[in-house]
Amino acid sequence: MADIRDEKVTPLRPKRPCPECGKPSQRAYYPFCSSRCKDVDLNRWLSGHYVLPGRPADEDDDE
Repeated sequence: MADIRDEKVTPLRPKRPCPECGKPSQRAYYPFCSSRCKDVDLNRWLSGHYVLPGRPADEDDDE
């Protein structure tokens, strides 16, 4: 009977490059490679760099 350890195990998360610097991602900081890259991305969110477009502010709600 084959041992379970002999089977190829599929990782829960695929390896991807870090979205900030392109280095391979690390499990502890996924999808980033380091704490620094994770913090850079968080700063961009908090400073409003990433903005989702919405309706214009002057548009009436009656429509």
